[in-house]
Amino acid sequence: MADLYCPANARMPEQVARMADLEARGVCLFCADAGSEVGGGDLVAETEHWRAVRNDFPYRGAAEHLLLVPRTHVTDVLDLDDAARAELWDVLRTVRGGSTGPYGLGMRNGPCEGTGGTIAHVHLHVLVPDGEQPLRMRFSSAR
Repeated sequence: MADLYCPANARMPEQVARMADLEARGVCLFCADAGSEVGGGDLVAETEHWRAVRNDFPYRGAAEHLLLVPRTHVTDVLDLDDAARAELWDVLRTVRGGSTGPYGLGMRNGPCEGTGGTIAHVHLHVLVPDGEQPLRMRFSSAR
């Protein structure tokens, strides 16, 4: 798999190093098995079509930063089949649990060069603010 990563959009040098290693090996971080060396973070929940993992590189201001990752490799959520798209809401409900506190969702679709993302595999960010500062998510490649 070529052009899986967009290191120019990374926020931390550790992300760039990981992306370079995975790209050189042709490995998509999110297509790897959960719990493997490249599974995308600690597994929180999984369903037939989705995994929820903790982000190894959480955004500043997040008390919790989860990634909802489809098992199918696509760059646009609309390219998932009907069952996978429907199940997204089930996995979100599972990770949210009984919480009634605030949270945010973010998703980029399309090539990561233009979306500000770092990986060409669609995923959703579930962000719970720490309450100390506004929680910000960059949606474009503009700095």
